[in-house]
Amino acid sequence: MNAPLLQVKDLHVRFQQEAGETHAVRGVSFTVNAGETVALVGESGSGKSITAMSTVRLLPDNAVTAGQVLFGAHEMLQMRERDLQSVRGNDISFIFQEPMTSLNPLHTIEKQLVEAITLHQGLRDKAARARVVELLHQVGIRDPESRLGAYPHQLSGGQRQRVMIAMALSNDPKLLIADEPTTALDVTIQAQILELLADVRRARGMAMLFITHDLGIVQRIADRVCVMKDGEIVEQGLTAEIFANPQHPYTQMLLAAHSAGVPQPVPDEAPVIAEVQNLRVWFPIQRGLLKRTVGHVKAVNDANFAVRAGETIGIVGESGSGKTTLALALMKLVPSQGRILFLGREISALSHRQMRPLRRQMQIVFQDPYGALSPRMTVAQIIAEGLGVHAVDPATPREQQVVAIMREVGLNPEMRNRYPHEFSGGQRQRIAIARALVLRPDLVVLDEPTSALDMTVQAQIVDLLRDLQAKHGLAYVFISHDLRVVRALSHRIMVMKDGDVVESGLAADVFDNPTSDYTKTLMQAAFWA
Repeated sequence: MNAPLLQVKDLHVRFQQEAGETHAVRGVSFTVNAGETVALVGESGSGKSITAMSTVRLLPDNAVTAGQVLFGAHEMLQMRERDLQSVRGNDISFIFQEPMTSLNPLHTIEKQLVEAITLHQGLRDKAARARVVELLHQVGIRDPESRLGAYPHQLSGGQRQRVMIAMALSNDPKLLIADEPTTALDVTIQAQILELLADVRRARGMAMLFITHDLGIVQRIADRVCVMKDGEIVEQGLTAEIFANPQHPYTQMLLAAHSAGVPQPVPDEAPVIAEVQNLRVWFPIQRGLLKRTVGHVKAVNDANFAVRAGETIGIVGESGSGKTTLALALMKLVPSQGRILFLGREISALSHRQMRPLRRQMQIVFQDPYGALSPRMTVAQIIAEGLGVHAVDPATPREQQVVAIMREVGLNPEMRNRYPHEFSGGQRQRIAIARALVLRPDLVVLDEPTSALDMTVQAQIVDLLRDLQAKHGLAYVFISHDLRVVRALSHRIMVMKDGDVVESGLAADVFDNPTSDYTKTLMQAAFWA
């Protein structure tokens, strides 16, 4: 085994707040050896990111740290800020979860990479530009010269993350700290990024501290793993040994927490709730002073499907494949061509005003429970908002309806007068589900409702959705790039790529015997183990 590169000994982190002190990290100790990958694993709030940020003192001013963090011969917690800055970015680099918050939206990719290289290596002009091109080529950006003038918003999620990796590697760090770097990416892009990080680590002999809540990624990339809960490391060891024989109950729970099982079968007599025929969504590209249409963005091409009461159709594909646009077109939230039928009635030509009475019967739950709930409204107000628009069971007081639906989705009704920020991510998603179901819809569109959640919470939400569907005969259109969740929830599958439906059929058939090359690639990336 190589000599320890990073040693964390009895680390404590406390945050001083007006309401009192929060002890976020409690006596954490671990090492990262030169050339190896160590994973910090745990659910949201376990302290893994705070632990990583503590290694280079990237914590807010109200943080108080104790213990030791040794990087080579440096005692990081005692270093002067000036000396610390020479270590950050040079010897230790970071990759964060969301590159759009880490990249400057006002500067080109070239300018941001050149800035990092100039700051630490002193290269300028042609030499700096050559180094940027070399880095972008190394991280798999095709035709890097053509991308130098691009801004972050002009790149895909996978490309932005590759730029972040290039920036982190620009100064040949000894240690790379990667904080959930693949969480927001499609399964195929995630597989590419993980393979890239593994290749770079081997080629450079670099160590990596990898932070994640996804144990599948840990098994794929890490040599050793540290499992964190409530600010403590409850178990650590070689990855193969932890997975084969976990000792701590929390580790056992994490390994068992995955969306399993299958949905209940759909009754033969179940009526069709919604159907689309030859649906097309093309967005015009307009240029010039007169805004002439010079082309189209073909978001959805000739889609056909139907969903029955008690049935889930899963729509899968990478970002930009058209799956969300298809669902929005079904709900008449974007203009489209083709036929849309809802409860046996054609709604394709209905106006906004004519659609309003039908809105109660078709609801949507979004991916981000943080952005979907108003921070200025209590949970009771959020859930009851739709009741004020649509007359649902007017004889029953709204408060009573709110209490009933909160109980049904597993929320304590006594918390109904609290605000969204006082709830966890999983609880917020339950609030969003309650807001949709309180209106007693026939159709619910679920747009990536579990992607922002920990594995254990994800499994709970899938179980909840299955139970609610069985109880109320709900029709679901479930959009996701997480094929494990799709498999657990869906009766039928549609696979989309570049606006086209490349494969569709019963879930078991598509998962067990995919016919298109694209579907096979998706399956291989998602179920690599």
